[in-house]
Amino acid sequence: MASTGGVEDAMADRTATGRVDRRKARTRSALVCAAQRLLAEGRTDVPILEITELADIGVGSFYNHFDSKEELFRVAVEEALEWWGTLMDRLTADIDDPAVAYAQSFRMTGRLHRRHPELSQVLLNHGLELARSDSGLAPRAFHDISAAVDAGRFEVEDLDLALAVTAGATLALGALLHAQPDRDDAKSSDLVVRGLLRQFGISADEAERICSLDLPDLDLVDTIAG
Repeated sequence: MASTGGVEDAMADRTATGRVDRRKARTRSALVCAAQRLLAEGRTDVPILEITELADIGVGSFYNHFDSKEELFRVAVEEALEWWGTLMDRLTADIDDPAVAYAQSFRMTGRLHRRHPELSQVLLNHGLELARSDSGLAPRAFHDISAAVDAGRFEVEDLDLALAVTAGATLALGALLHAQPDRDDAKSSDLVVRGLLRQFGISADEAERICSLDLPDLDLVDTIAG
């Protein structure tokens, strides 16, 4: 009868490797989350020791994942943008009308400022990354605007300018919602995107219809996000 020792050893090695990989992933995630908390507070001029203490890991573990705190903060911003952008992809995947997809993404992002204030602050504190990033919200908004133009839904002469206007409106709305805690985030988000739709050539009645469409259950969104 053939020995099963080799198979068992291989399985044990794979199990150990998987455990190490999961531990590394948890450590990296803890560092990114700590950096995002500091970014939300506008505190980036901090020693690596403070970051690792916030992440509840040893200082030595930091350099297993990042060469510098600048690299960590860059990754933290990119991952915050990509996290929300990916979620918007999932929630608008079944929408055939690019004008509706654009509006719904903006409406949900507007509501993000209240439901996820820490992530919101990361976006607000790094507005230029939001507007120019190759990942996250910017390329998705650009795609929706471009698709709406191709479909004859939007009248836009300059796609880059349309994206800049969209990013500016997103950031300005977020700043206003933080400054005015009693302001209705849903009504404000819908009002802003209704104006953007009008600016892009959508009629008043159609803009009103688009902004009255139901959004995904935002409590479910939080469950997906978690």
